[in-house]
Amino acid sequence: MSEEQSAPTCYRHRNRQTYLRCVRCDKPICADCRIDAPVGFQCPDCVAAGRRTMRQARSSFGGGARAGAAGTVTKVLIGLNVAVFLLAVISAGNIGATTSSGLTPLHLIGAEIGFLPGYNPIVTVDLFGLHITAPVIAAGGYFRMLTAMFLHFGVIHLLFNMVVLWMLGRILERDLGPARYLTAYLLSGLAGSVAVYLFSFDTFTAGASGAVYGLFGLLILVNRKMKRDNQGIYILLGLNLILTLVMGFSFAGHVGGLVGGAICGAILTFTPRRRRSLHWVGFALFLVVLAAITFFQTGVLDNQYDIV
Repeated sequence: MSEEQSAPTCYRHRNRQTYLRCVRCDKPICADCRIDAPVGFQCPDCVAAGRRTMRQARSSFGGGARAGAAGTVTKVLIGLNVAVFLLAVISAGNIGATTSSGLTPLHLIGAEIGFLPGYNPIVTVDLFGLHITAPVIAAGGYFRMLTAMFLHFGVIHLLFNMVVLWMLGRILERDLGPARYLTAYLLSGLAGSVAVYLFSFDTFTAGASGAVYGLFGLLILVNRKMKRDNQGIYILLGLNLILTLVMGFSFAGHVGGLVGGAICGAILTFTPRRRRSLHWVGFALFLVVLAAITFFQTGVLDNQYDIV
């Protein structure tokens, strides 16, 4: 038998003779299949197996760095806000609802967080032509405190919130990882709703502004932890707060969201690096506090307005 006939063949290309071998599994590999390793060459199968067992890079706060860098959660949140707004417009049957500052989109989903003193605490919800009566928050409609975060009064309102969400959200999602970022976002928005329920319960409020302001508070704490400059964030936040006062926007909702984001930021930044699991304990306790405040205010309103 000749030397040429006895030469091994590549395990992936049986018609190619080779004397190269994988340093991990010792399988013969041709020049096209070999992958450079620190010592010798490896086959594609061993390289793929090594990647599967490799630990994913983590962010400074314990989240998945690679997953957060994609900005998927931020994109989904923007998509949900836009989709809900379009559903409200379709339900209204009038494209003019996209530029109106009226309450039509708000009533369509029934997400008003509050009620008018002296009125029967029952509102009409018109969704895709169906007329349904539903109680306001103090009468049990607590879901509105979340659904209000995805409703907007008009195109400008929606556009402004989504631009800021896109600017700040991608940074925070990369720093925190998708799970922690999404949790902090929702808790900030909920804190804004609770603030409105506590201090401005006689107003109609909707929008992602509470959660977006929460991103300001969250980013300030995260930047301080990572020793990054906050000057630009302070300026942008100050301008937004001035605009809130001048335009008569929901000051309670905006400041409540800002405080909520700062609390989430404190939970993330003051927790010891080796005890990152405590982030979720802190978030759960914050949620319990928000729930307690909400139920306390419901009791106050029950006594004051005799809500049934």
